[in-house]
Amino acid sequence: MPAAAEPVIALLTAMDEDVPPGLETLSGQARLIHTRTVDELRDALAEADILLVTDFNTDVVERAWPAARKVSWVHATSAGVDRLLFPALRESDVPLTNARGIFDRPIAEYVLGLILLYAKDLHTTLALQREHRWHHRDTERIEGQRVLVVGAGSIGRQIARACGAMGMQVIGIASRDRDSDPDFQAVYSNDRLTELLPDQDYVVIAAPLTPATEGLFDAGLFRRMATHARLINIGRGPIVRTDDLVAALRAGELAGAALDVFEDEPLPADHPLWDLDNVVISHHMAGDVVGWRRALSEQFIANFRRWRQGEPLLNQVDKRRGYVPPPSPGT
Repeated sequence: MPAAAEPVIALLTAMDEDVPPGLETLSGQARLIHTRTVDELRDALAEADILLVTDFNTDVVERAWPAARKVSWVHATSAGVDRLLFPALRESDVPLTNARGIFDRPIAEYVLGLILLYAKDLHTTLALQREHRWHHRDTERIEGQRVLVVGAGSIGRQIARACGAMGMQVIGIASRDRDSDPDFQAVYSNDRLTELLPDQDYVVIAAPLTPATEGLFDAGLFRRMATHARLINIGRGPIVRTDDLVAALRAGELAGAALDVFEDEPLPADHPLWDLDNVVISHHMAGDVVGWRRALSEQFIANFRRWRQGEPLLNQVDKRRGYVPPPSPGT
């Protein structure tokens, strides 16, 4: 239950990160303890009622968690929560919430931009401009092209809407079949992925990282893709076996890959992906638009008010499945 008086919020950020903008409005409503290290977080958890995590790429929370004496809610300012699903938290009664909804539309815009980049051969156009060279070419239409979205959750739905608005044919992969869906032409269960891959022009990974998705895209799946297909990963890096992807691209088993997330981040400067002409590399930034940090704070504060009133928290993660269960289609 929410604590009386002024609750304590332990905030974990990265070493180079300040308190997110917007959290200053909690002054007088809660006491915020800003931490960056295991020792600092361990001390803060001894008195914290809430844990707010913005640094989700480390094991700091797992190492400090035994000191959590009365934490009754953990919130992650990210869509992915895999690094927080360590056994002690996963098996506890402490609810875990995430930033579902904040990044959905920006990521969908990013994916559509990548599709247009490939279809209109914009990377070649920019390269020719740098060379001061005129070279007329035909480019592709995206209308009628087939898109498979692996992970038909809230982010996947916005991708489907954006691509569908451009006349693309979009189907999705989810944990189970859906009889009908307003944004996807069809949604199929996970076991149909291998069957559906060969017919797709674009394959977009928007799934969370779970035991079922880790390493899902490996050499076997790449061999199933059409040689003209492009892969886009805005989900989680470990869903793709990077070495297998490099081999598949070099062998011409698919036409290109646009990657925003990687097994190891940041991507090492000497990694072969940097030098492949048919690869677009971005820096885990697909959903990071101007104002995103403040939007995350506002989302947390809205949920904090619910917590204080004893109301159900929004965006509760199913800790067994590793993600927030999707709402009914159309919402």
